[in-house]
Amino acid sequence: MLDLAADLVPLMDAGVPVAAVTVTAVVRSAPRGVGATLAVTRDARVIGSISGGCVESDAVMLGLDALRTGSVRRARFGFTDDGTVTPIAAGLACGGAVDVVAYPIDDTVRPALEAARAGREATLRLDLDGEPLVLHRPAAPRLIILGAGEHAAALCRVGAAAGFAVTVCDDWALLVTPERFPEATELVVAAPHELLATLDDVDERTAVCVLTHDERLDVPALRTALRMPVGFVGAMGARATVARRAGLLRAAGVTDAELARLHSPLGLDLGASTPEETALSAIAEIVASRNAAGARPLREGTGPRLHGGPARMSDDSCAVRSA
Repeated sequence: MLDLAADLVPLMDAGVPVAAVTVTAVVRSAPRGVGATLAVTRDARVIGSISGGCVESDAVMLGLDALRTGSVRRARFGFTDDGTVTPIAAGLACGGAVDVVAYPIDDTVRPALEAARAGREATLRLDLDGEPLVLHRPAAPRLIILGAGEHAAALCRVGAAAGFAVTVCDDWALLVTPERFPEATELVVAAPHELLATLDDVDERTAVCVLTHDERLDVPALRTALRMPVGFVGAMGARATVARRAGLLRAAGVTDAELARLHSPLGLDLGASTPEETALSAIAEIVASRNAAGARPLREGTGPRLHGGPARMSDDSCAVRSA
Protein backbone atom coordinates (compact mmCIF):
# COMPACT_ATOMS: atom_id res chain seq x y z
CA MET A 1 0.00 0.00 0.00
CA LEU A 2 2.87 2.37 0.70
CA ASP A 3 3.79 2.46 -2.99
CA LEU A 4 0.32 3.89 -3.70
CA ALA A 5 0.76 6.80 -1.28
CA ALA A 6 0.80 9.51 -3.95
CA ASP A 7 -2.71 8.47 -5.02
CA LEU A 8 -4.14 7.48 -1.64
CA VAL A 9 -3.34 10.62 0.36
CA PRO A 10 -5.37 12.95 -1.91
CA LEU A 11 -8.32 10.54 -1.74
CA MET A 12 -8.14 10.50 2.04
CA ASP A 13 -7.91 14.30 2.08
CA ALA A 14 -11.12 14.38 0.04
CA GLY A 15 -12.86 11.99 2.43
CA VAL A 16 -13.20 9.21 -0.16
CA PRO A 17 -13.65 5.74 1.44
CA VAL A 18 -10.91 3.38 0.24
CA ALA A 19 -10.08 -0.27 0.87
CA ALA A 20 -6.76 -2.01 0.22
CA VAL A 21 -6.15 -5.57 -0.92
CA THR A 22 -2.64 -6.74 -0.03
CA VAL A 23 -0.80 -9.94 -0.96
CA THR A 24 0.35 -11.71 2.23
CA ALA A 25 1.73 -14.95 0.74
CA VAL A 26 2.63 -16.43 -2.65
CA VAL A 27 2.27 -20.12 -3.51
CA ARG A 28 4.69 -21.26 -6.23
CA SER A 29 4.84 -18.12 -8.39
CA ALA A 30 2.85 -14.98 -9.08
CA PRO A 31 3.24 -11.86 -11.27
CA ARG A 32 3.82 -9.69 -8.18
CA GLY A 33 5.18 -10.51 -4.76
CA VAL A 34 4.27 -10.27 -1.11
CA GLY A 35 3.28 -6.72 -0.20
CA ALA A 36 1.76 -5.88 -3.59
CA THR A 37 -1.42 -3.89 -3.04
CA LEU A 38 -4.49 -2.84 -4.98
CA ALA A 39 -6.75 -0.11 -3.63
CA VAL A 40 -10.39 0.45 -4.57
CA THR A 41 -12.86 3.24 -3.79
CA ARG A 42 -16.56 2.78 -3.11
CA ASP A 43 -17.37 3.76 -6.70
CA ALA A 44 -14.90 1.10 -7.96
CA ARG A 45 -11.99 3.33 -8.92
CA VAL A 46 -8.95 1.07 -8.91
CA ILE A 47 -5.37 2.05 -7.96
CA GLY A 48 -2.43 -0.32 -8.21
CA SER A 49 -2.34 -4.04 -8.91
CA ILE A 50 -1.74 -7.34 -7.19
CA SER A 51 -1.33 -9.53 -10.25
CA GLY A 52 -0.92 -7.48 -13.39
CA GLY A 53 -4.46 -8.33 -14.44
CA CYS A 54 -4.98 -12.04 -13.71
CA VAL A 55 -7.18 -11.71 -10.62
CA GLU A 56 -7.81 -7.98 -10.40
CA SER A 57 -11.57 -8.23 -10.81
CA ASP A 58 -11.83 -10.64 -7.87
CA ALA A 59 -9.54 -8.44 -5.78
CA VAL A 60 -11.74 -5.44 -6.55
CA MET A 61 -14.85 -7.34 -5.46
CA LEU A 62 -13.14 -8.40 -2.23
CA GLY A 63 -12.09 -4.82 -1.55
CA LEU A 64 -15.60 -3.53 -2.21
CA ASP A 65 -16.96 -6.12 0.21
CA ALA A 66 -14.50 -4.93 2.87
CA LEU A 67 -15.74 -1.37 2.30
CA ARG A 68 -19.39 -2.39 2.41
CA THR A 69 -19.08 -4.38 5.62
CA GLY A 70 -16.34 -2.33 7.26
CA SER A 71 -14.53 -5.56 8.04
CA VAL A 72 -11.40 -7.49 7.13
CA ARG A 73 -11.79 -10.06 4.35
CA ARG A 74 -9.33 -12.81 3.35
CA ALA A 75 -9.08 -15.04 0.30
CA ARG A 76 -6.76 -17.14 -1.83
CA PHE A 77 -6.69 -16.32 -5.53
CA GLY A 78 -5.33 -18.76 -8.10
CA PHE A 79 -4.74 -22.49 -8.37
CA THR A 80 -4.94 -25.05 -5.59
CA ASP A 81 -2.37 -27.80 -5.12
CA ASP A 82 -4.40 -30.17 -7.33
CA GLY A 83 -4.43 -27.64 -10.14
CA THR A 84 -8.06 -26.57 -9.81
CA VAL A 85 -9.06 -22.93 -9.55
CA THR A 86 -10.40 -21.67 -6.25
CA PRO A 87 -14.11 -20.83 -6.54
CA ILE A 88 -13.67 -17.18 -5.59
CA ALA A 89 -11.05 -16.30 -8.17
CA ALA A 90 -9.78 -16.73 -11.66
CA GLY A 91 -6.49 -18.57 -12.04
CA LEU A 92 -3.17 -16.78 -12.15
CA ALA A 93 -1.57 -17.04 -15.57
CA CYS A 94 1.65 -18.33 -13.96
CA GLY A 95 -0.15 -21.27 -12.31
CA GLY A 96 0.42 -20.13 -8.74
CA ALA A 97 -1.77 -18.63 -6.04
CA VAL A 98 -1.75 -15.65 -3.71
CA ASP A 99 -3.21 -15.15 -0.26
CA VAL A 100 -4.67 -11.68 0.18
CA VAL A 101 -6.26 -9.59 2.88
CA ALA A 102 -8.71 -6.74 2.17
CA TYR A 103 -9.33 -4.00 4.71
CA PRO A 104 -10.75 -0.47 4.87
CA ILE A 105 -8.14 2.29 5.14
CA ASP A 106 -8.47 4.83 7.95
CA ASP A 107 -6.50 7.82 9.23
CA THR A 108 -4.14 5.66 11.29
CA VAL A 109 -2.20 4.92 8.10
CA ARG A 110 -1.73 8.58 7.17
CA PRO A 111 1.72 9.19 8.79
CA ALA A 112 3.23 6.22 6.97
CA LEU A 113 1.60 7.23 3.69
CA GLU A 114 2.85 10.80 4.04
CA ALA A 115 6.39 9.54 4.62
CA ALA A 116 6.22 7.21 1.64
CA ARG A 117 4.80 9.94 -0.60
CA ALA A 118 7.76 12.15 0.34
CA GLY A 119 10.20 9.38 -0.62
CA ARG A 120 11.24 8.69 2.97
CA GLU A 121 11.50 5.27 4.58
CA ALA A 122 8.10 4.24 5.91
CA THR A 123 6.74 1.44 8.08
CA LEU A 124 3.04 0.72 8.53
CA ARG A 125 1.80 -1.57 11.29
CA LEU A 126 -1.73 -2.89 10.90
CA ASP A 127 -3.77 -5.02 13.29
CA LEU A 128 -6.31 -6.84 11.12
CA ASP A 129 -8.71 -8.72 13.39
CA GLY A 130 -5.89 -9.61 15.75
CA GLU A 131 -3.45 -10.64 13.03
CA PRO A 132 -0.57 -8.14 12.68
CA LEU A 133 0.62 -7.02 9.26
CA VAL A 134 3.72 -4.86 8.87
CA LEU A 135 4.39 -3.14 5.54
CA HIS A 136 7.76 -1.52 4.95
CA ARG A 137 8.98 0.68 2.13
CA PRO A 138 12.60 1.82 1.99
CA ALA A 139 13.47 5.36 1.06
CA ALA A 140 13.28 5.91 -2.68
CA PRO A 141 16.54 5.20 -4.52
CA ARG A 142 18.28 8.38 -5.60
CA LEU A 143 19.05 9.48 -9.14
CA ILE A 144 21.44 12.43 -9.33
CA ILE A 145 21.41 14.03 -12.78
CA LEU A 146 24.29 16.39 -13.50
CA GLY A 147 23.43 18.67 -16.39
CA ALA A 148 20.02 20.14 -17.23
CA GLY A 149 19.59 19.83 -20.98
CA GLU A 150 16.78 18.10 -22.86
CA HIS A 151 18.18 14.62 -22.24
CA ALA A 152 18.31 15.44 -18.52
CA ALA A 153 14.67 16.54 -18.57
CA ALA A 154 13.65 13.26 -20.20
CA LEU A 155 15.79 11.25 -17.77
CA CYS A 156 14.15 13.06 -14.86
CA ARG A 157 10.68 12.16 -16.14
CA VAL A 158 11.49 8.51 -16.75
CA GLY A 159 13.49 8.18 -13.54
CA ALA A 160 10.72 9.66 -11.40
CA ALA A 161 8.20 7.34 -13.06
CA ALA A 162 10.48 4.41 -12.20
CA GLY A 163 10.42 5.38 -8.51
CA PHE A 164 13.64 7.36 -8.13
CA ALA A 165 13.94 10.51 -6.05
CA VAL A 166 15.59 12.74 -8.63
CA THR A 167 18.09 15.53 -7.98
CA VAL A 168 18.99 17.76 -10.94
CA CYS A 169 22.09 19.94 -10.80
CA ASP A 170 23.55 22.43 -13.28
CA ASP A 171 25.60 25.57 -12.90
CA TRP A 172 23.25 27.45 -15.25
CA ALA A 173 20.26 28.68 -13.24
CA LEU A 174 18.27 29.39 -16.41
CA LEU A 175 17.96 25.65 -17.03
CA VAL A 176 17.37 24.37 -13.50
CA THR A 177 13.73 25.38 -13.07
CA PRO A 178 10.58 23.66 -11.76
CA GLU A 179 8.94 24.27 -15.13
CA ARG A 180 11.59 22.17 -16.89
CA PHE A 181 11.84 19.56 -14.15
CA PRO A 182 8.41 19.30 -12.45
CA GLU A 183 9.06 15.68 -11.39
CA ALA A 184 12.36 16.44 -9.63
CA THR A 185 12.61 16.04 -5.87
CA GLU A 186 15.45 18.56 -5.67
CA LEU A 187 16.88 21.22 -7.97
CA VAL A 188 20.38 22.57 -7.35
CA VAL A 189 22.26 25.39 -9.05
CA ALA A 190 25.96 24.62 -8.55
CA ALA A 191 28.98 23.13 -10.23
CA PRO A 192 28.22 19.38 -10.33
CA HIS A 193 31.40 18.29 -8.56
CA GLU A 194 30.75 20.81 -5.80
CA LEU A 195 27.28 19.36 -5.19
CA LEU A 196 28.68 15.82 -5.06
CA ALA A 197 31.29 16.88 -2.52
CA THR A 198 28.52 17.94 -0.12
CA LEU A 199 26.56 14.68 -0.22
CA ASP A 200 26.90 12.35 2.76
CA ASP A 201 23.66 10.40 2.35
CA VAL A 202 24.36 8.37 -0.80
CA ASP A 203 24.55 4.58 -0.87
CA GLU A 204 24.57 1.60 -3.21
CA ARG A 205 21.03 2.49 -4.35
CA THR A 206 22.20 5.89 -5.61
CA ALA A 207 22.86 6.45 -9.32
CA VAL A 208 24.83 9.41 -10.68
CA CYS A 209 24.42 10.32 -14.35
CA VAL A 210 26.62 12.98 -15.95
CA LEU A 211 24.93 14.73 -18.88
CA THR A 212 26.68 18.10 -18.90
CA HIS A 213 28.30 17.66 -22.34
CA ASP A 214 31.18 19.86 -21.17
CA GLU A 215 34.47 18.19 -20.30
CA ARG A 216 35.35 21.06 -17.97
CA LEU A 217 32.40 19.94 -15.84
CA ASP A 218 32.33 16.24 -16.75
CA VAL A 219 35.84 15.40 -15.60
CA PRO A 220 35.76 16.82 -12.04
CA ALA A 221 32.21 15.50 -11.56
CA LEU A 222 33.12 11.98 -12.67
CA ARG A 223 36.36 11.99 -10.68
CA THR A 224 34.32 12.82 -7.58
CA ALA A 225 31.45 10.41 -8.32
CA LEU A 226 33.74 7.44 -9.00
CA ARG A 227 35.20 7.80 -5.49
CA MET A 228 31.79 7.89 -3.78
CA PRO A 229 29.98 4.85 -2.31
CA VAL A 230 27.25 4.97 -4.98
CA GLY A 231 25.96 1.97 -6.88
CA PHE A 232 26.08 3.40 -10.40
CA VAL A 233 28.00 6.11 -12.23
CA GLY A 234 27.17 6.78 -15.86
CA ALA A 235 28.03 9.42 -18.45
CA MET A 236 26.51 10.21 -21.81
CA GLY A 237 28.68 10.61 -24.87
CA ALA A 238 29.68 9.24 -28.25
CA ARG A 239 32.42 6.62 -28.23
CA ALA A 240 35.03 9.13 -29.36
CA THR A 241 33.99 11.40 -26.49
CA VAL A 242 34.13 8.49 -24.06
CA ALA A 243 37.67 7.59 -25.12
CA ARG A 244 38.90 11.19 -24.91
CA ARG A 245 37.22 11.68 -21.53
CA ALA A 246 38.83 8.50 -20.19
CA GLY A 247 42.22 9.94 -21.02
CA LEU A 248 41.38 13.18 -19.26
CA LEU A 249 40.16 11.28 -16.21
CA ARG A 250 43.39 9.28 -16.02
CA ALA A 251 45.34 12.50 -16.31
CA ALA A 252 43.26 13.87 -13.43
CA GLY A 253 44.33 10.97 -11.23
CA VAL A 254 41.46 8.52 -11.73
CA THR A 255 42.75 4.96 -11.49
CA ASP A 256 41.89 2.15 -13.88
CA ALA A 257 39.94 0.43 -11.09
CA GLU A 258 37.88 3.58 -10.55
CA LEU A 259 37.39 4.04 -14.28
CA ALA A 260 36.10 0.48 -14.59
CA ARG A 261 33.07 1.53 -12.53
CA LEU A 262 32.00 4.03 -15.18
CA HIS A 263 29.06 3.13 -17.43
CA SER A 264 29.78 5.11 -20.57
CA PRO A 265 28.30 5.43 -23.11
CA LEU A 266 25.33 5.47 -20.77
CA GLY A 267 22.42 3.13 -21.44
CA LEU A 268 21.49 -0.21 -22.97
CA ASP A 269 21.50 -0.61 -26.74
CA LEU A 270 17.83 -0.02 -27.60
CA GLY A 271 18.50 1.82 -30.83
CA ALA A 272 17.34 4.96 -29.04
CA SER A 273 17.22 8.26 -30.90
CA THR A 274 14.94 10.66 -28.99
CA PRO A 275 15.71 12.03 -25.51
CA GLU A 276 12.87 9.92 -24.10
CA GLU A 277 14.15 6.71 -25.69
CA THR A 278 17.67 7.53 -24.51
CA ALA A 279 16.35 8.10 -20.98
CA LEU A 280 14.58 4.75 -21.09
CA SER A 281 17.82 3.01 -22.09
CA ALA A 282 19.68 4.74 -19.24
CA ILE A 283 17.13 3.77 -16.58
CA ALA A 284 17.07 0.23 -17.96
CA GLU A 285 20.84 -0.04 -17.48
CA ILE A 286 20.65 1.41 -13.96
CA VAL A 287 17.95 -1.08 -12.94
CA ALA A 288 19.76 -4.00 -14.57
CA SER A 289 23.00 -3.04 -12.83
CA ARG A 290 21.29 -2.68 -9.45
CA ASN A 291 19.71 -6.13 -9.80
CA ALA A 292 22.80 -7.76 -11.32
CA ALA A 293 20.60 -8.77 -14.25
CA GLY A 294 21.75 -9.68 -17.73
CA ALA A 295 19.18 -7.42 -19.42
CA ARG A 296 18.30 -10.13 -21.94
CA PRO A 297 14.80 -10.56 -23.38
CA LEU A 298 12.73 -12.64 -20.97
CA ARG A 299 11.85 -15.07 -23.77
CA GLU A 300 15.52 -16.09 -23.89
CA GLY A 301 15.51 -17.18 -20.26
CA THR A 302 14.41 -20.46 -18.71
CA GLY A 303 12.60 -21.42 -15.52
CA PRO A 304 9.69 -19.78 -13.69
CA ARG A 305 11.15 -16.30 -13.34
CA LEU A 306 8.67 -13.51 -14.04
CA HIS A 307 9.01 -9.72 -13.88
CA GLY A 308 10.68 -9.21 -10.53
CA GLY A 309 10.89 -12.94 -9.88
CA PRO A 310 9.04 -14.91 -7.21
CA ALA A 311 11.62 -14.10 -4.54
CA ARG A 312 11.28 -10.34 -4.92
CA MET A 313 8.82 -8.47 -2.74
CA SER A 314 6.62 -6.17 -4.81
CA ASP A 315 9.50 -4.97 -6.96
CA ASP A 316 11.46 -3.94 -3.85
CA SER A 317 8.96 -1.13 -3.30
CA CYS A 318 6.98 -2.54 -0.40
CA ALA A 319 7.77 -5.60 1.68
CA VAL A 320 5.91 -7.44 4.41
CA ARG A 321 7.86 -7.86 7.61
CA SER A 322 7.07 -10.05 10.57
CA ALA A 323 5.65 -8.17 13.50
